[in-house]
Amino acid sequence: MSFNSSGPARLGGVLGEALDANHRGRLSRFVVDESSPAIALFGPEAVAANEGGDWYGEHSGKWLVAATRAAVRAGDAELIARAQRVADWLIARQETGGYLGNYPPERRFMVKQPPKPFNWDGAPALRTWDIWTHSYLILGFVELHRATEAARYLAAARRIGDLAFKTLSSGDISITDLGNHFGLSATILIDPAVELYEATGEQHYLDLALLLVEQAERDPRSAFLSAALADADPSEIATGKAYQLLWNLVGLAKLYRATSDERYLTAVRNIWARIRAHHLTLGGGPWGGVAHRSREIFNPAAVFDPHGYVETCSTMAWIQLNRQLLEILGEAEFAQEIERTAYNDLIGAQAPDGEDWCYYSFPNGRRTHTTYWRCCKSSGAMALEELPAIAYGVTRAGALSVNLLGPSKAVVILPGAGAVSVRQEGDYPFGGDVSLVIEPEREAEFTVQVRVPDWADGGSVSVTGEASRPAVAGEFASITRRWAPGDRIILSLPMTPSIHRAVSRNVQESLAPDGSPVAQEVMRYDYVAFTLGPFTYATGLIDGYRTSDILRAEPGPADIRAVPASNGLPGYDLELRSDRGAVLIFEPYYRAGGRQHGSWRLSWMGLAPSSGSTL
Repeated sequence: MSFNSSGPARLGGVLGEALDANHRGRLSRFVVDESSPAIALFGPEAVAANEGGDWYGEHSGKWLVAATRAAVRAGDAELIARAQRVADWLIARQETGGYLGNYPPERRFMVKQPPKPFNWDGAPALRTWDIWTHSYLILGFVELHRATEAARYLAAARRIGDLAFKTLSSGDISITDLGNHFGLSATILIDPAVELYEATGEQHYLDLALLLVEQAERDPRSAFLSAALADADPSEIATGKAYQLLWNLVGLAKLYRATSDERYLTAVRNIWARIRAHHLTLGGGPWGGVAHRSREIFNPAAVFDPHGYVETCSTMAWIQLNRQLLEILGEAEFAQEIERTAYNDLIGAQAPDGEDWCYYSFPNGRRTHTTYWRCCKSSGAMALEELPAIAYGVTRAGALSVNLLGPSKAVVILPGAGAVSVRQEGDYPFGGDVSLVIEPEREAEFTVQVRVPDWADGGSVSVTGEASRPAVAGEFASITRRWAPGDRIILSLPMTPSIHRAVSRNVQESLAPDGSPVAQEVMRYDYVAFTLGPFTYATGLIDGYRTSDILRAEPGPADIRAVPASNGLPGYDLELRSDRGAVLIFEPYYRAGGRQHGSWRLSWMGLAPSSGSTL
């Protein structure tokens, strides 16, 4: 049951606060005009001197996307005018052939570079992020064109797409020559190529996207479509780089929407399922970094370590991927993953000022706000601006779909019913009471489907004047009736603390002389963590200085209870009484440590080795 996104909702509560901070902070301060460093990179003198080969040019396109969405959502005329001024300044520097990067002529993606050995991260020794930067510029210009309908922005994006198609169809240069991680940092052009096709209806942009897939498939190291169709683990594809692989999957999902080629959807679903099963933190972020030179690479599927890394850029791409799958398939599990990530690892990486962000977040580790230029500050801002368009949607069958829970309001246009206002009230995400007020412009029969979180066993749903009925966890509760203004849906979600278990282990496998398998567990550490409702919970340094703790026995439901949050904060803390008599206080991960730079967050508690250990 696929659906289309509605217009942007106005989110309140925790997510609304994060969006408001994003608007006041990152999106209003990082770029003010063409003199801002992220934009001045495209000035002639800076371009001529840029031999470094890094990613800094991406910030311009990311800011254009996020700032435009925020301006439209908030009705901020000043911010949209600023986005137009910056875009116009950039376009004035676009060359006749379409080039709008920040590399000197000899380093540009149109120039074939001499072959060199690959570095450890799958990059030629002479790195380039030229295609990457242009990809974000296309997305920024297309977003601004949608908001303003000014033809010059789409024309600038088209000139970039035309130059890429001309270069890559010549036969001299392949897309896999133009990016690190064995080309994955360049094949991400699939996404903006499909966006250009959808914006213009011109076939050659779709042909560009198909050419990119074809060229990636020619190199076994970068053949992510074939690997995904063969059900490979994401850690086994190219270098296993999470951000790049996820962005390529977003492109494949959009390519499926454009072509209806089932291979693309099958590939995306295969990798999505493996990531969900093996490569997410309890807070929903894609993670890696254990025993890798890069902190941003997926671990092998069996590897767990509470000190693994979540890159905020990967969190953004994971949300974008789930949005595509939600819109294609309409299944509750994709909205569930968006909400889990948003309430935990996404806003858990944002500082209260809306300007500072964590590059990396850790289930167990120090909160560290990153530096001015780091990619994740712009990615976090973009990720937040995805959420208002996801909150509500319209299914292909014409139902109003409530995808994200929490205070919000929106106006959704339903076929046959016209404009329907919906307002979401209650204490969610800190409590389990959700109230939805439905206000159609006239009485009409239609369906409202409300997502029931997958943790909410024993929930119920009721509507004005009708008896309540069970709400199945992890599915949509659908209600079809003749709706009148003021009708109300009540969703009751039991919230009790949940205990989660994880194991970090090393098993050596070999064959005996007779050919029989031999397996020996040589290392094992057991952990427990806690959630309440949509929130993952964390505590600070144990006794004020210890970065971990070991519990003698696994706690049971009687050992942990929800207590009113301290300092007048909404919701609940969790109180764990350990077997040593000590009391540990856990609070929602996103606000643990007061969201301050340098504070520690410990989600996973160690368990003492059991008598049944195989060591």
